[in-house]
Amino acid sequence: MSAPDELTPALTLAGECGPGISVEDAVVLLSAGELSIEGRVMDASNASFYCAVTDGAQTAACVYKPVAGERPLWDFPDGTLAEREVAAYEVSAATGWGIVPPTVYREGPAGPGMVQLWIDVDDEIDIRRFMRRRDLERLRHIAVFDAVINNSDRKGGHLLPTPRGDVYGIDHGVTFSVDDKLRTVLWQWAGARLRPDAVAVLAQLRADLDAELGERLEQLLTRREVRQTRWRVENLLANGRHPEPSGDWPPVPWPPI
Repeated sequence: MSAPDELTPALTLAGECGPGISVEDAVVLLSAGELSIEGRVMDASNASFYCAVTDGAQTAACVYKPVAGERPLWDFPDGTLAEREVAAYEVSAATGWGIVPPTVYREGPAGPGMVQLWIDVDDEIDIRRFMRRRDLERLRHIAVFDAVINNSDRKGGHLLPTPRGDVYGIDHGVTFSVDDKLRTVLWQWAGARLRPDAVAVLAQLRADLDAELGERLEQLLTRREVRQTRWRVENLLANGRHPEPSGDWPPVPWPPI
């Protein structure tokens, strides 16, 4: 689905979300702009609304997921998915990879929830083939990121390749569990050595988790969940390899797309 022409549609790896709008400006717009619901994302498992967010002359498309629309889950506390989405954005921003589009927690028309910049996708890409590619460093970064946040639902449909050649990851509500729940379609590097750039990012992430990033995550997650995130980063650095399926949990989400 593409954003209407009058809305700012997409983020770029250069740190802009459309002409002259930086990632920082996008966060401000998402946080302070007026939200107006334009429609509903019908294939989402929880209530998700396609919105315009406007502040003065600046307008962008976004997704709004109110806490009130979250479906109860047996393995995650009720009413926590929106904050987990924001926590995933915080970790993504700290890596410098910019995997998750700008995401904030704020009040909206249906109460508090997550608001995330809308990303236009390249509808001509066959996502089933795309998600199996081994030659894209961007997908490999996402695989490392998912291991850090313990993503239990990395479906192919949660990967957003854009017409500009970027790739983003969305739908991070079921993340940061204290139990090993990694489920993903990106197992093509399982057991492979981590690339040096990923090792450097993880080392910096470890330091950040002991500083301001850890403090921000403790406002969104439990302290135990933050401690387990630190442990996962430490474990990745100690092993020096991409994780492999544990055998204790289905390794691929269903449906995979």
